[in-house]
Amino acid sequence: MTRGTMQSILAGFTVVLLAAAARGEDATVSFVEREGGLGIFLGEREVAGYFFGDPEVPRPYFAHVKTPSGIQVTRAHPPREGQDAVDHAGLHPGIWLSFGDLGGCDYWRLKARTEHVRFVQPPAGGAGEGTFGVLNRYLTSDGAGVVCEETCRYRIAAVPGGYLIDMHSEFTPGDAELAFGDQEEMGLGIRVATPLAVDRGLGGRILDAAGRRNGAEVWGQTAEWCDYAGTIDARWVGLTVLAGPGNFRPCWCHARDYGFLAMNPFGRQAFTRGEASRVVVSPGETFTLRYGVVVHDTAAEADFDPAAAYRAFAADPE
Repeated sequence: MTRGTMQSILAGFTVVLLAAAARGEDATVSFVEREGGLGIFLGEREVAGYFFGDPEVPRPYFAHVKTPSGIQVTRAHPPREGQDAVDHAGLHPGIWLSFGDLGGCDYWRLKARTEHVRFVQPPAGGAGEGTFGVLNRYLTSDGAGVVCEETCRYRIAAVPGGYLIDMHSEFTPGDAELAFGDQEEMGLGIRVATPLAVDRGLGGRILDAAGRRNGAEVWGQTAEWCDYAGTIDARWVGLTVLAGPGNFRPCWCHARDYGFLAMNPFGRQAFTRGEASRVVVSPGETFTLRYGVVVHDTAAEADFDPAAAYRAFAADPE
């Protein structure tokens, strides 16, 4: 990272802290440990939950994700009858990383379990930033064996317009090779709050790094970032999904107008009808994925720049 880039990022971060102070808000990140998860706080407001002990959703996920001002930007989990679309109720809890074909097992559709083993980095908060790290174990479909282990380190950080959930995962196979297959349902997924869904006709929209809009244009295209946003309570709010620039391949956007988006670097055949992808990790090797999600909240669409959010994310080697 150049000195100029760092100065630019710090300047933007300072603006966020000053603006928060002017509104009487606190940009301190903190965590509350609970059975089966964590509460994530920005100042005194709980802005998200991280869950790993849900018997109905046997994989880690973020849910009840809110902006710094308290506007929820992920769909209610579980979805509310009569208020939310109730499709994929357990599969789309909020924000999650999963795979429809990892070692021949389907973790995306909850046909195999992703087990939280322990914290490898205890939750630690601070001014403008907090971190924690977990060890996850991907079990075989019958639960009797282990396909691989994942060490994921999370960073929650105040950024211009909101806050960033930065996730860095390392996958390690056991005694046999590990293969990531080719499906639409692979990678980092989000399900946005019902008013933001494009098909609700309330002004929600999908926008990718190339300026393409909504599912018809964005689906199946590669992009460095993709933003799903709209207006709630007279605020421009949403989620921007960022693909790590060091990932092994660009991500295709699995974007749907009903409120779903996944950034997927594995589905070459699924999205392009090209040669099937099969990413193999040999014993003793480590495979790395990085993603970010910016939870943003501004007075107007013009006040938030997802491209700038991506540039700051890409410049940070975290």
